[in-house]
Amino acid sequence: MRLSALILPLALLAGPAMAQTGGTHTVTEQMIVDRKAVFATVESVDVVSARARIGGTIGELRVDEGDAVAAGDILAVVVDDRIAPQIGAANGEVAALESQLAQARIDLTRAQDLFDRGIFPQARLDEARTGVSVLEGQLDAARQNRNVLVQQSRQGDVLAPASGRVLQVPVTSGSVVMSGEAVAMIASDLYLLRLRLPERHARSIHEGDAVIVDVSDLTGDVAPSGYIRQVYPQVEDGRVIADAVVDGLGSYFVGERVRVYVGVDERPAILVPEAYLENRYGVDYVRLQHGDGSHSDIVVQRGLDSDAGVEILGGLAAGDLLVQP
Repeated sequence: MRLSALILPLALLAGPAMAQTGGTHTVTEQMIVDRKAVFATVESVDVVSARARIGGTIGELRVDEGDAVAAGDILAVVVDDRIAPQIGAANGEVAALESQLAQARIDLTRAQDLFDRGIFPQARLDEARTGVSVLEGQLDAARQNRNVLVQQSRQGDVLAPASGRVLQVPVTSGSVVMSGEAVAMIASDLYLLRLRLPERHARSIHEGDAVIVDVSDLTGDVAPSGYIRQVYPQVEDGRVIADAVVDGLGSYFVGERVRVYVGVDERPAILVPEAYLENRYGVDYVRLQHGDGSHSDIVVQRGLDSDAGVEILGGLAAGDLLVQP
């Protein structure tokens, strides 16, 4: 069976126009694009991981597979039981240093008063001032340490890195996770079709080439056609990989297979306007005009239809003159 019997309606390349005058048509050959049927998979442009920033236990899980999320949404809360006692200890240390600093300032005030009356040595006054400065530094460091622990506790919120749909949630509430472990996999909102073609077609496809989606596979608001967005420069397992953009793929499942047609070659073909064909009991005929002006009906093998005409696979040759039946 010829490849043309398996392809969609053909898109014409630049070629000679079909000669037609009055009620006659002169048969000519034209270059057309051969389209190959392949199965493409629906893929997301980006699949990102929402990861835990701290180690601990999943205290709350807020998403499930299939949920739509927006960037910044809290997907889960990781609880580290060690952080709360550490924050308590830091609060106690800050309180103790605040008390010591308050007492040191009182002692400094007394020492300054005694020094002003001439009954307190300069060395003891300098020592009191130094003690206040040391305690102020220790208190500031203790507060910074407490802030670090508080911020670390807030990092238990696992945030969505991008808007999209949740593909996988490999954890459950109560699961123990390590820092950097994936809590959810998210597919971004932009979907495309990933084609895998035999490597012999690697140099036949280019960015911007048209891609036609099989009508039988169309559902919802999926566009009937699209274009190749990217051709990857690496052949894997004898296949060249290309991504095609088709509007309306959001209603498909990621990984779902869709049959598409992509142009992989050019070939000459004979196209005849539909009006010059007549079907009798399932057989297609055209009326051929001979050089002496006589007519005869001949059987032709009909191919696929397109906007430019019907492809004739056999029965006609370039230069034949047809008459409308």
